[in-house]
Amino acid sequence: MKNGIVRFAALYVFNVAVLLLIGLLLPGVSVGFNALWASVILTLAALFVKPLIAGAFRKSAAKSAAERTKTGEKIVQYVLVYLVELIVWVLTVWLSGVRASGFWAFVLPPLALLFGWMIYDQIDDRMRAKAAEIYDSVQARVTGGRSKSAPATASTTAAPESPETTAARDELNDGLTPEQRRMLDELG
Repeated sequence: MKNGIVRFAALYVFNVAVLLLIGLLLPGVSVGFNALWASVILTLAALFVKPLIAGAFRKSAAKSAAERTKTGEKIVQYVLVYLVELIVWVLTVWLSGVRASGFWAFVLPPLALLFGWMIYDQIDDRMRAKAAEIYDSVQARVTGGRSKSAPATASTTAAPESPETTAARDELNDGLTPEQRRMLDELG
C-alpha cells in the first residue's frame, strides 16, 4: 500500500506542475486552481486508464503489423501513443474544472503531457525516494514512533543492557546458552 501511495503522490505533484505549465503556456487552456483536482483525475487516468487503453490499442494494431513496413509500424506506434494521451486529456478536461477552448487546446496539451511524462520517467526514482521519506516521517509522527524503514538516529540512546539481555545477545551470536559457553570455557 505504501508504494501505491508514494507512487500516486509523486505523480500527483508532477502532474500539478505539468498542468500549471500547460495553463501558462497555451492560451486556449485555463487551469488555475483547478490543477489540484485535475491532477487527481490525470494521475488516476495515468495509473489505471492509460495502461488499459494503450494495451487495447496495441492489441488491435498488432493484428495488422505484418502488413506495415518498419517505418509504418513506428508511425502507428507514435499515433497510438498520441491517441492515448489525447483520451487522457479529454477525460481530464471533461471531469475537472480545466477549460480548453479551440482546436489547439485539444491538440497540443497531449503532446505536453507526453513530454512531461517522459521527463517524469527520468526523475521518477528520485521523486519516489523523496516521497517515501516524507511518507515514513509522517507515519512516524502519526504513530508516535519510528517507522520500520527509518534508521535509528544519534539522539536515540539505548538503555544500559541488563545481564539477561547481554546473555541473550551472546546466545544469538554463537548459538550457545550461557551454561554451554561456561562448560566450553572450563574445557579449555
